Amino acid sequence: MRKAMSCGCFGGFSSCKRNSSPAQAEGDEIPTNNVRLFSYPSLRSATGNFHPSNKLGGGGFGVVYKGVLRDGTQVAIKSLSAESKQGTKEFLTEINMISNIHHPNLVELIGCCVEGKNRMLVYEYLENNSLASVLLSSKGKHVILNWPQRVAICLGMASGLAFLHEEAKPTIVHRDIKASNVLLDGNFHPKIGDFGLAKLFPDNVTHLSTRVAGTVGYLAPEYALFGQLTRKADIYSFGILLLEIVSGRSSSKAAFGEELMVLVEWTWKLKAEQRLLEIVDPELAEYPEDEVLRYIKVALFCTQAASNQRPTMKQVVEMLSRNVNLKDESLTEPGVYKRNNSGLSAGGAASSSASSQARKGKQASNPQSTLAHTGSDSASLILPR
Repeated sequence: MRKAMSCGCFGGFSSCKRNSSPAQAEGDEIPTNNVRLFSYPSLRSATGNFHPSNKLGGGGFGVVYKGVLRDGTQVAIKSLSAESKQGTKEFLTEINMISNIHHPNLVELIGCCVEGKNRMLVYEYLENNSLASVLLSSKGKHVILNWPQRVAICLGMASGLAFLHEEAKPTIVHRDIKASNVLLDGNFHPKIGDFGLAKLFPDNVTHLSTRVAGTVGYLAPEYALFGQLTRKADIYSFGILLLEIVSGRSSSKAAFGEELMVLVEWTWKLKAEQRLLEIVDPELAEYPEDEVLRYIKVALFCTQAASNQRPTMKQVVEMLSRNVNLKDESLTEPGVYKRNNSGLSAGGAASSSASSQARKGKQASNPQSTLAHTGSDSASLILPR
């Protein structure tokens, strides 16, 4: 939405400060190579002194406020709650790297603030807030999304995540894919936020400890239990998101059946009973059954307990965008990581599968070919037409 401003002083933060004008010292933005360097007073002013009425949300990295810059541009300002493990130069180097990553389905970083202990990120503002607020909340901005809108959100998220995994330089494992990190513009087109931020903070401050406390429903068991962080952990979380979009229910909050199953467990049970369409959001008045079933099955492929059985995001994009018959008889049971009376653990087969995988160490990151072409591998997950 907004192009980065440039000057040749990003690598020399101190020289920017020396050359700043009196107006800049009083709170105006200082342009850098790829992002704009904002002063703390300018962001405090933009948010009305971080007034609670401007709060958009919060998460493991900090609180987000709506702000209006002096030129009238609306922005989202994230005040980072955790102290970075890096000094100013290293922090700015990482921010510079993040600002170089551009994709239509990734939130654009406009600038940052590094003054004393204050570290803030300034992003483009997206009118419809997050997927969590639009689809999963019972109040506020809840919107009844039709099936074509949900398809566009799924495909956009898959495309953005595939870009992070396979095309971004350097490639990025997001680590915190969830509905509140998928933002929606005025037309409900999705953009993934908070990518690349994990490198700014020590693990014991953010992510695992925060996510276990707040968004257990998205955690891949091998990551939650044993710290095995690969792209397949993101793919698991994406599969959970797919189920949330189809069902209109939160994986981290809702429980299903007398057994109080989490969403992916309930979906697997319904598959075994050939009742998969029962998870579809009751607010969806019309939808193509075959396509909805395909999306649910893709979600189950993504959430299999054994991470090496999950497809890549590139394969996911193709499975979602093509009218294909999935070879769902090859599906294996999903992994489940949830809270119970004895603490945090993996449920049922997920525990033994994840434990076995941890003992064996790293396995192949790519499954057998997922897409069926002429002469494709017989282990393909898609039936040829």
